[in-house]
Amino acid sequence: MRAGIRIAPMTESDLPAVAAIDPSAHMEEAPLREELGRSWSRMWVAREDREERAEIVGFLSAWHVADELHVLNVTTRADRRRRGIGRALLETAVAYGREKRVRHVLLEARRSNYGAIALYRGIGFFATGVRARYYPDDEDAVEMVLLFDANTGEVIVREDEAKLD
Repeated sequence: MRAGIRIAPMTESDLPAVAAIDPSAHMEEAPLREELGRSWSRMWVAREDREERAEIVGFLSAWHVADELHVLNVTTRADRRRRGIGRALLETAVAYGREKRVRHVLLEARRSNYGAIALYRGIGFFATGVRARYYPDDEDAVEMVLLFDANTGEVIVREDEAKLD
């Protein structure tokens, strides 16, 4: 884990800070509160210790359904990106998946988000498909998966199955 960053389960008292992380995403407290209350929802926050206080600088939400974990959102505050916060959140979700013995972890990324795709690949995800015009602005989504070995819980490294170029 990166020094100065702590990952913890999200609580209701975290909602105002989480909703404010990315104003362009139009996240609101009410839907976040609903998500937090779902039995299959898993949500974590990243806190950065700065000058005697801990600020929430990122969060991850996922659904744990049956034997899979589906990452819905990984967001880092704009002024804290590229500092290992997203990686720390994803590594926490992957560790959770391993502990709960899920078969795989799924997520989608914007095709143009090269940084996120590189991060996901670095953790062990590989591209399995492309959903054309998936996002409201018609951008494609890259479907990615991280597989666990059923016996050892280790990540199974694989090459992309989908062409992204």
